[in-house]
This record gives sequence, structure tokens and C-alpha cells, in this order.
Amino acid sequence: MLAEMPAVLVLNPKDNVGVVPANLDAGRALVNGVVAAERIPRGHKVAISPIAVGAPVLKYGQIIGYATRAIRPGEHVHLQNLAIHDVALKHEFCVDNAPPDMVPEAERHTFEGYDRGGGRIGTRNYIGILSTVNCSATVSRYVAEHYARKFREAGHDNIDGVVALTYGGGCALNLKSEGGRILTRTFKGYARNPNFGGILMIGLGCETFQYGPLVEEAGLEEGKTFRTMMIQNQGGTRKTIEAACEMIDDMLPDVGRIRRTPQPLSGIRLALECGGSDGYSGISANPALGIASDMLVKEGATTVLSETPEIYGAEHLLTRRAARPEVAEKLLARIDWWREYTAKNDAELNNNPSHGNKAGGLTTILEKSLGAVAKGGSMPLNAVYEYAEEVEEAGFVFMDTPGYDPAAVTGQIAGGCNLVAFTTGRGSVSGYKPAPCIKIATNTPMYEHIKEDMDINCGTIVDGTETIEEAGRRIFDFVIETASGRKTASEAFDYGDNEFVPWQVGAVT
Repeated sequence: MLAEMPAVLVLNPKDNVGVVPANLDAGRALVNGVVAAERIPRGHKVAISPIAVGAPVLKYGQIIGYATRAIRPGEHVHLQNLAIHDVALKHEFCVDNAPPDMVPEAERHTFEGYDRGGGRIGTRNYIGILSTVNCSATVSRYVAEHYARKFREAGHDNIDGVVALTYGGGCALNLKSEGGRILTRTFKGYARNPNFGGILMIGLGCETFQYGPLVEEAGLEEGKTFRTMMIQNQGGTRKTIEAACEMIDDMLPDVGRIRRTPQPLSGIRLALECGGSDGYSGISANPALGIASDMLVKEGATTVLSETPEIYGAEHLLTRRAARPEVAEKLLARIDWWREYTAKNDAELNNNPSHGNKAGGLTTILEKSLGAVAKGGSMPLNAVYEYAEEVEEAGFVFMDTPGYDPAAVTGQIAGGCNLVAFTTGRGSVSGYKPAPCIKIATNTPMYEHIKEDMDINCGTIVDGTETIEEAGRRIFDFVIETASGRKTASEAFDYGDNEFVPWQVGAVT
């Protein structure tokens, strides 16, 4: 048992604010003679030294914003007295990129996975119905529901399910535009994700987004476990549903025949994600996931950080870790793209944090980003990918995605991720078929309140009963168990059918 946690957590000697681990009443002694001047909610910030108006507010040893009025020691620091201004960050390249101390081959862990060939290893064995346009979504769902009933009645010993991935687009867009290219990459990536043992693509017939060119570009060929069909060619919805069920019935023996076999951790591609973040995220779950990420990378695995708007203001920490200058330059180019994109759409990057983030103690995007980056551990940044690009480099990499969780994870899965590690402080509850989603709580009260939807509690770090390193080891072990077939909480409830959200960029005409 570790020592009891203090009334305030000071995360860096340079900081002029601390985080309170539990609800704090006025008059409570904090640190260095400072006393709480008012009631402060758990996870929120308190000033531990005087901060002049216009002076920087420091957390993690970094600027998270500027005081909008003078702040006395012991005062609550949040929206009422803290705001963001432009911060002139120093972007140093490739100074913290020493090659990782890799675990010797003979000492590395393995997991039980599905070998799809060509280095593609699955952690699950689904059959996917990809609805290429919203107009085929209803038919796709009817087919999936047929197999949900069938599997409930008779079961299947080696197929995780038949899932229909539907969305609200597929027509009225320019496929040569950036949005069109993103959509094409997303579908190509899902069709090739190793967690699918079989794929059926269903379109309407007259839509803009035709699956023919997509299939050709992806190098896919029709066969027993990859089929396509159009509703208009089949003669309507009922006939399409009947034909689709016949096709999937033909797939079942081949998809069910493949079995788990021992695989190296190089077969793991783990999406690093956070949602419903709070003031504890950068203190507990995110750095613990960073430890697990480092451990996985040292055994040959790939971990994929994303959400470009949620590294804004902390990107200088990643450019220092870039393996090569061009990696850092590509990251900064994506930041510049987001500045232009948000300005063009009458928004700003500080639109994030969300309402829930602020209620949980996060005030500015700079603060949120500094905590979010902690998920990426300390390994060199080997590559930067655009949304839904296939992830080919091993090790720690970054993918440019929105900060909206379903869209971000959709891009990571399209890039080849076969697992998702998702930290949450407020209680995000999504699943992400076909990739199992491990939910990691940042604080114990939320974990206990919503326990049936959570997999791991890192509130133990805040409670003082576990170190970040110990929690990171628990996450590492859980990742391997999940990759080998252990069901996550969202899988136990069969969640994850509705979180396929391709990022929509550009005009719909």
C-alpha cells in the first residue's frame, strides 16, 4: 500500500497550479502554507502561488493558458480566470529519439491470434457487411440481425459475429476531393482489416461511391470470403437480403475454419484513444497507457496515437521524439492544415475541450493536449499518417484524425488497428467492432459508478494504491489477454455496431 495522497497534486516543480484528487473544502491546507480559499471540485486546479493577470499558468511544467485576472494562492483556477492565447512553441526536431531498448526475441511475449497471411494478424474473427452508401444501410442491418438471431439460437464456436457497418454518406460528393479520398481509404482499410475473416459489400447501384473502383484499388478479388452486391441489380430489398444471407452462409465454413495460433506482439496494432477526459486523465490513465505503449513497442508492436486537435499545443513534445526530420515536418504540416480548416469553418482549435471535459476540470485545449499526449509514452515517433492511411511502420506512430472519438477510431481501424485502448474520465461507453475496445477509467468514483462498462481502473494511481508503472503493466497484460480472445466489457454487451463514423470533409452537393 502506498502513502495516502496529499490534498493537492503538484505535477512539476515549475507549476503554479496543482490538481485536487478529491473534493476540497475551503480552509483545507494544501502545500507550502497555501490554504484553499474556496470549495474546489475533484480533478480541478488550484493556485499554489500568486499568478498575475496575463501571466502564464503552468501545469506539467508547460503553459496551459494565461490568467485573465490576478489569481491568489488557494483559488480555484478554471474558466472564470484562465484563457488560451497563442503560444510560441519551440519545435525542436529529433532530440529525444534514442532507439528503444528492445526486449530480446527469446524473452518476448506472444498472443493467440488469427494469421491472415502477409503479416496481417487478427485479434477477432468477424464477418463484416460494409454498406457503401446510406441507401443500403437498412438492408445491411437486416442481414446482420438475421445472423444475430441465428448465432443466439445455435451459436458459432469460432466466429465473433456478423456486423453491419453503416453510415450516413456515400453519395453527393466528389470522390476526387479530399473527402472522397478519405472515404475511399476508410473503406479500403476496413475491407482489409485483419479482424475480418470475411467481407460482403452492399451498395444500392446508382450512388456516387461505387465499390468497383474501390475493390480494384484495394487489390481485392471476389471469392468465398469476399463478395459484393447491388440492391438494384438483385431486384429489390427482399431479394438482396435473401442473396446476401446465401453468400454469408457460404462464407461461414471458411471463416470458422481458421483458428488462433501463437503470434508475436508485432502482430498487434493498438489504437491509443481518449474520450470524456477529465482532470485526472493526464495524471493516471493516460500516462499508465503510455507505459503500456512503451512496453508493447519494445516487443515489436505498433501503437497509434491520433486526434490532431488534441495534441495542439503539445506537438512540440512529439517533434522532439521524431525519428527523422521529415516525420516532425509532416506532423507540423497537419497542425497547419487544421488551423486553416477550422478558420475556414468559423471554428477554432480551442472549441475543444467539450462540456464534459470542462466539468471534469480541463479548461483549455493546451491543458487537454498535454494530458492526451501522455498516452503515447516515450518512444520515438516513427511516422505520421493521414486519416485512414495503412499503418506500415512498426513502433509508435501518429495518425491525423479529428478529436471526435468515433471518427478518430474509425480512421485508426481503417489504418489496420486490431485493438483499441480507450481512456475515459467522464465515462465513455462505446464499442468499436471489429476491434475490441478496452475501457480504462481515470478515477475510482466514476469506475465504481459505471463499472460494468469499464475494463480497468487507473483511479488507483490517484488513490495512492498503485504507481503509474504498476498500472501500465496491468494494461500491457490486459492488452495481450484481449488480443488472445478475452472479451472486453463492450464486447460482453455486444456493443460496437454504430461507431463506424468515416470523417466527412468537404461539401455534400
